[in-house]
Amino acid sequence: MADKFRALLVTKDGDRQSVVVTELTDADLMNGDVDVAVEHSTVNYKDGLAITGKASIIRKFPLIPGIDLAGRVLSSEDPRFHAGDRVVLNGYGLGEVHHGGYAERARVKGDWLIRLPDNISTAQAMAIGTAGYTAMLCVLALEKQGKTPDKGDVLVTGAAGGVGSVAIALLDKRGYRVVASSRRAEQEGDYLRELGADEIIHARELSGARSPLGTERWAGAVDSVGSRTLANVISHIKYDGAVAACGLAQGSDLPATVMPFILRDVTLAGVNSVFTPREKREKAWARLATDLDFGKLNSMTSRARLEDVPLLATEILAGQTRGRVVIDL
Repeated sequence: MADKFRALLVTKDGDRQSVVVTELTDADLMNGDVDVAVEHSTVNYKDGLAITGKASIIRKFPLIPGIDLAGRVLSSEDPRFHAGDRVVLNGYGLGEVHHGGYAERARVKGDWLIRLPDNISTAQAMAIGTAGYTAMLCVLALEKQGKTPDKGDVLVTGAAGGVGSVAIALLDKRGYRVVASSRRAEQEGDYLRELGADEIIHARELSGARSPLGTERWAGAVDSVGSRTLANVISHIKYDGAVAACGLAQGSDLPATVMPFILRDVTLAGVNSVFTPREKREKAWARLATDLDFGKLNSMTSRARLEDVPLLATEILAGQTRGRVVIDL
């Protein structure tokens, strides 16, 4: 009899999605050359959209959602991986078209996996998750544009969320002066300062209609919000500054003009974490191993069970979660 494992499964009947914790077997897994015993996953904004059906993230049903997983290799036909190896997977269609991280077992392609640095546990890898890994990619993007700490302040939008929380901790450790923007500025002030924010502003300052060319305030920015917020951020970037944009929580539109790009030589660097090449992924995880304060990571992380994921999905979309959530499998 095949070994059974627990999984969160999303099915669809007409326009209605259903989510249930169930038992599956290896026969239910999809194609791949590496079997992984999943130890931890996490909850990202994209997972919230997928599970609630608020956006068409899941494109194949039934499907195990979860765009992240970390665990140990059970068996491998890929010569790069062996039984017992600790691995992490972010993106590559996981939880969208391929069974994802909300299960005790996964079968995936070796090309998608990264071997974890020695000092990062599987639980810490999921405390980081796609959100934290994306934050690292954003920091790398700012560095590529020459935005060193001496160039000026760096703004982080959506500061109390997953990307924002890790971005603040990373930037602070690298010596940047960090300005945090949050719609929960009053409630989350102490939390954001503990992560390393030097100044906190309310998100409403950046959410309305503004001049296409505002006063110069920040040398760089990490934005996970998009839409009007991103447009306003761009208008306040200093000459030769840069913005790393990685999200669209407020919307996918960009009601901006080309004036900041032309008159102030501003760079807008897009960050896509889903299909990032292996070399860049390995660099990001290596930098996370050295640049992230794991004490701060722990302070921004809570733990939950597989059964808690559907509620967490609704809470993250409502902006009611803080930092990172590790799902214990």
